[in-house]
Amino acid sequence: MKTQITLPTTLLEAIRYFSDPDVCLEFVRELRWPHGVECPHCGSEKVTFLKNARLWKCHTKHAKQKFSVKVGTIFEDSPIGLDKWLAAVWMIANCKNGISSYEIHREIGVTQKTGWFMMHRIRLAMQTGSFKKFSGQVEADETFIGGAARNMHWRKKQAREVKGRGSVGKTAVMGLLERHPRNGSQVKLTVVPNTRWNTLQRKVRENVERGTEMHTDALLSYTGLEHDYLHRVIDHAESYVKGHIHTNGLENFWSLLKRGLKGTYVSVEPFHLFRYLDEQTFRFNTRRGTNAERFAEVMQMVAGKRLTYEKLTGKESGDGLLPS
Repeated sequence: MKTQITLPTTLLEAIRYFSDPDVCLEFVRELRWPHGVECPHCGSEKVTFLKNARLWKCHTKHAKQKFSVKVGTIFEDSPIGLDKWLAAVWMIANCKNGISSYEIHREIGVTQKTGWFMMHRIRLAMQTGSFKKFSGQVEADETFIGGAARNMHWRKKQAREVKGRGSVGKTAVMGLLERHPRNGSQVKLTVVPNTRWNTLQRKVRENVERGTEMHTDALLSYTGLEHDYLHRVIDHAESYVKGHIHTNGLENFWSLLKRGLKGTYVSVEPFHLFRYLDEQTFRFNTRRGTNAERFAEVMQMVAGKRLTYEKLTGKESGDGLLPS
């Protein structure tokens, strides 16, 4: 990180440190423009800082000459102060099982609805979207996310046509895990429409280099991977581990994910699920870092991303809530 500002190391230190609006402003400015402030609309470096308003003014003539440090980030158009935003970023980046909107509401003094919207914006910043393909030894597995039918409200059960037990009415999620014994394994998650052969194998080929050693269970949908990969299969009807052949890395991750979804968030709508997956993926992939490092990494990804309430709630046309 290029900023010269010393980062706090605990939540208490962070709240104290960012209680000063000028410190917040300087911190975000250093992260966004380490080589000097640029106009987010035209890119000009000829800008003047208006101290009393805490805004910059671009010398180039165009609409919206005045801009704040929030413009062009997940904080844009938010009346919430940066002191509360940065505290929320710290908490969601570092709470292992996640943090609910009600906790944000109580801890930083905003409404529950505002806390919920803030958290979804922060989850957008956590979305890495890496195009680097996995290699080495990679595990592939799938799971289903959704509440038990017996606990579901009868109207939801009727709308989703949920009957009995199993995966009916639940959302399928596919996971890939690249093993790194020394540096920590990395995961990629995606919501999938089903667990059929063409769906799962397409995701494997999109995200894993050919020739990689693939570890899967005995699901028939993975049959055929041996043509492009070194395919190792573990049949869970017989055993869960045979030497280094297993999918225990992903099984462990599913347990961590579901603990957060069921224990912290309780109920997650299917069209928002991919955002919660981004959150858990980020924390898992950065688990070897410190709280300060995770916080700084999220803050370095806030620019160039914006999420409106209309888009979040599906009221904006062409919102693309579920990634392809």
